[in-house]
Amino acid sequence: MIEIKEKYQRITDDSRSFDIRFWQSQGDLAIFEAVTEMLNDYLLIRGKNANESGLQRTIENFRKA
Repeated sequence: MIEIKEKYQRITDDSRSFDIRFWQSQGDLAIFEAVTEMLNDYLLIRGKNANESGLQRTIENFRKA
């Protein structure tokens, strides 16, 4: 069974402690998967190729800045 956590608050409340605790408890892999999913959604909304996001591309050119 999946555990669901929720918190209800006013939008004007600046307390992000719930969000911070939640994501820290999820671990690195879950955070990375969530970021990847959000990037894919963003790219699809913008009409861009979601299969080649900036996190998954192969380096083609590398030079000293």
